[in-house]
Amino acid sequence: MAAVLLTGPGDFDKLEYRTDVSVPTPAPDQVLIRVRAAGVNNTDVNTRIGWYSKSVTGDTADAAAVEGDGPEDGGWAGALAFPRIQGADACGEIVAVGTGVNPSRVGERVIVGTMQRHPADDQPCTTAVFGSEFDGAFAQYTVTHHLEAHAIDCDWTDVELASIPCAYSTAENMLHRIDLGEEHVLITGASGGVGSAAVQLAKRRGATVTAVCSTAKADGVRDLGADRVVDGNADLVAELGENSIDVVVDLVAGPGWGKLVQVLRIGGRYITAGAIGGPLVELDIRDLYLKDLTLKGSTYQGAGVFEDLIGYIERGEIQPVIAGTYPLSEIVQAQTDFLAKGFIGKLVLVPPGD
Repeated sequence: MAAVLLTGPGDFDKLEYRTDVSVPTPAPDQVLIRVRAAGVNNTDVNTRIGWYSKSVTGDTADAAAVEGDGPEDGGWAGALAFPRIQGADACGEIVAVGTGVNPSRVGERVIVGTMQRHPADDQPCTTAVFGSEFDGAFAQYTVTHHLEAHAIDCDWTDVELASIPCAYSTAENMLHRIDLGEEHVLITGASGGVGSAAVQLAKRRGATVTAVCSTAKADGVRDLGADRVVDGNADLVAELGENSIDVVVDLVAGPGWGKLVQVLRIGGRYITAGAIGGPLVELDIRDLYLKDLTLKGSTYQGAGVFEDLIGYIERGEIQPVIAGTYPLSEIVQAQTDFLAKGFIGKLVLVPPGD
């Protein structure tokens, strides 16, 4: 089969497109999926360059300029086994099943959960990432635990469905864990995959959304439902005022992080699932305790998050945002364009046909 092998941490030369990779065989409780489309995500780039290593302190764009080999401990859970087939987003069709799986599932159209709990779903906050701890979607075929292959019935294209798993489950999980209601929420990185998903999902919950993105993308983010858009280079305190926001959904962090704390109201809540602007921030601890703030991180996804997304899609409550598609063989160009951030929504790779 065709697949992209990540041969080690580092630059684009570590991505090897091949057409002679063996088709995986589903183990007990697994299904074999013919991948029809695979989304591009920050986590794919971050894992390739080793950004999750504590030795990396810069933002994702700077870290992507890595020369030579990246750090060995740069996966979600530390060191990865190479070669690895990445790809956190998969839409496809089940074509075979392992023992313990009902053969009637063959033929189902599915999307695959990215932050996987199975088979260790009884261990809170234990997560294995599709395309990181085990092979993912940058191939014609992939395998996954059958409970992580979610059947879906809708009129979306394969490309549209492939834009959902990582970005939308990350966004929905953040809103779920921070218990967002009909409140004023500030969303950073609002033009990206997770940010644009968070805008839609927050509006679905009845929230008033202030989105942070570049001025060039402001109209597109408003079209997604944002009530107000603030430029990413603006002084948030000057624009919004102190104590003006109920909830911050942050995907950027970086040097401007302290302003997010200042605009939170007394008793406000903050949650993050990314740090594309840089992982190291400065906190005046007095803001934390004098304002009774709640700060949360978000990675592990409990039962119901992905299933809820399936329902939103099937009921037409959310819409995909596709910025571009590429053949799987053009993964380097896709990641180059992804890092340039000149788009709103998702870029998607399409493996070759049968």
